[in-house]
Amino acid sequence: MSLTDFIAGLPKAELHVHHVGSAGPRIVSELAERHPGVVPSDPDRLREFFAFRDFAHFIEVYLAVVDLIRTPDDVRTLTYEVARDMTTQGLRYAELTCTPYTSVLRGIPIEAYTEAIEDARVAAERDLGLVLRWIYDIPGESGLPAADATLTYALDHGPDTLVGFGLGGPEIGVPRSQFQPHFDAARAAGLRSVPHAGETTGPETVWEACRLLGAERIGHGISAAQDDDLLAHLAAEGITLEVCPSSNVATRAVERLEDHPLADLVAAGVPVTISSDDPPMFGTTLVREYEVAADLLGLDSEGVAELARQAVRASFAPEHVRASLTAEIDAWTAAYDAR
Repeated sequence: MSLTDFIAGLPKAELHVHHVGSAGPRIVSELAERHPGVVPSDPDRLREFFAFRDFAHFIEVYLAVVDLIRTPDDVRTLTYEVARDMTTQGLRYAELTCTPYTSVLRGIPIEAYTEAIEDARVAAERDLGLVLRWIYDIPGESGLPAADATLTYALDHGPDTLVGFGLGGPEIGVPRSQFQPHFDAARAAGLRSVPHAGETTGPETVWEACRLLGAERIGHGISAAQDDDLLAHLAAEGITLEVCPSSNVATRAVERLEDHPLADLVAAGVPVTISSDDPPMFGTTLVREYEVAADLLGLDSEGVAELARQAVRASFAPEHVRASLTAEIDAWTAAYDAR
């Protein structure tokens, strides 16, 4: 068995993956057939549609897919089919980042949205053996009204399986500080703080995420590599960075994979996990991201397995899920080493 085969079969957890951004061509085609319009349903034309030219075009494609999610049944279909795709990559657990604000804005009541994702979650665990948990994130570009609404959705309508409160969207021109009251309230209610920061901006947004938002994990955070004091702080406090290498190249946060600072982060003792972000839109998978990480870090099977264990440790999964998944990782690794 090659290292590629080992990675493909390795039981995994994923902590940084977006709900709508995980909709691949097969799912989008079904939704486009339901709601004919801008997005083509023909597979060949859809592949061309997904071949975005730059980050601005990616946002255009992303929002076009968001516009296809118009009913609670669309939400349910999207969620279950994303889960089905995840299981083909060895996933056992995932924390899906959802942005309910965009769905409510398009006419889906928050109560119906919550019921739809929960119906899909229960079915995914029953049918596929995949455990899902939710992170609700603020679309930062929509400002304080979106933050107010997202907090209300989380505190007044969030299911018991809602584990985290996040902040996504563009970083430039969207200071983290304005959302401090929202994160304070979410954390007081028991939700974990997982904002994006430091992907397309410098270390200052990572500092803000730590100092003002109480981040336990940070989406991306790769610009921390530019600040030795920040690296030391992240390492000392055990604040995990959710690193998505191919995404960082696709958004031009990093010019080439060879330039990615993942190795510098690890060398500084910062805990990292490997994730895929918006995988079909960035032309990647979680398996592919593990392969990239193995190459960047020079890892063998045990090193790759430790990345998988780190994702479990950094997760907000129930303890019995963490224990079971860690045992699966250990068993798979032992079988590979004994071959």
